[in-house]
Amino acid sequence: MLARQVSEAAEALIVTWTAVAQDAVPRLSTLQLEALLIVRRSPGINLTGLAERISATPPAASRLCDRLEAAGLLDRRRTSANRRAIELRLTSHGLRMLDTLSERRIDAIGRVLGDVPADQGEALLAGLRAFAEAVETANAASEA
Repeated sequence: MLARQVSEAAEALIVTWTAVAQDAVPRLSTLQLEALLIVRRSPGINLTGLAERISATPPAASRLCDRLEAAGLLDRRRTSANRRAIELRLTSHGLRMLDTLSERRIDAIGRVLGDVPADQGEALLAGLRAFAEAVETANAASEA
């Protein structure tokens, strides 16, 4: 079955991807890192939006944001349009930390890809892009 083979093959990529995060300073859980990445992609997202994206309750998302804010990675601000609404933004420290993590991941994956024949690397990239597009299509359909 293709799904099983892809899952098994993807494990090496996932292990390489996540191993780099284990050395991040500060050390973040997968959920904390996911939340920061969501806020980077959607600056100004509100707490409810973040909670929905990470499949958590608003109180759980708020506690998660408390920890990220205490670490100096996230900022919560009241919006000027609605004084009750809170928007989430990364701090400069949070942005730098994610940029550093991204560069370290690129380096780690690049080292592995150095041992992969170029045509197979291109095929891998094409397959991953097709997978990402299918995920976006599925997400858009489920939100409609």
